[in-house]
Amino acid sequence: MSQIHPTALISSSAIIDDSAVVGPYCIIGDEVTIGAHTVLHRHVVVSKNTRIGQHNEIYQFASIGEDSQDLKYAGELTWLEIGDYNTIREACSFHRGTAQDNGLTKIGSHNLFMVNTHVAHDCVIGDNNVFANNVGIAGHVHIGSHIIVGGNSGIHQFCRVDDYSLIGGASLILKDVAAFTMVSGNPARAHGLNIEGMHRREWSAKTIEILRKGYLTVFRSGMTTAQALIILQEDLLFKEPKIQLLIDSLQQSKRGVVR
Repeated sequence: MSQIHPTALISSSAIIDDSAVVGPYCIIGDEVTIGAHTVLHRHVVVSKNTRIGQHNEIYQFASIGEDSQDLKYAGELTWLEIGDYNTIREACSFHRGTAQDNGLTKIGSHNLFMVNTHVAHDCVIGDNNVFANNVGIAGHVHIGSHIIVGGNSGIHQFCRVDDYSLIGGASLILKDVAAFTMVSGNPARAHGLNIEGMHRREWSAKTIEILRKGYLTVFRSGMTTAQALIILQEDLLFKEPKIQLLIDSLQQSKRGVVR
């Protein structure tokens, strides 16, 4: 049997794995699925229409799967999906999607959401990210994988934050953050590559040097984006396949990248 505290309130339509733990005073609403070995510590609310995977840990006063704050939301059927091995700390709030997008907020696996992180409607978040205290992520934001977002930072709606980037604390993100870049400030500006993150992953000196050349080409050479893309594609990509992530950041950006 699943370990459900007697003070928890559970909808009859919720599906809770036998190995899951639901602590004191938790509230689990309609059409909620909770996977194997996931732990809800105490006073956690999972509102409705939410699928939570395996081995997640959710702390007190988190609000998961609540209605969107978008004024256009009119009660349509929407969902929140959470992957596996995420840690969701106190007072985090994750909202479901809206019909104006795909009706889905989706979170990957192995993420750490520190205290009071807010993930708004229709966001898509990848894997292995760290969001420090009080990060605010507005609606329709797409965040890749292996990213650190410093505390008290805010990300504007419809922005992209691409893989292996780093956002410094108390930053305001109004444009897209390109892969590998380190940005900070209000509004944010690019300050170089996320070199420390590369060292932690034990990337080779050659890989880092080629990525540095790519960064300088895009952000410091004075070239237009079109000109920089030619250099990345013709001169650097064959030397280092990870350059493709930087190319993708430039080609897929709709708001322009933080410079």
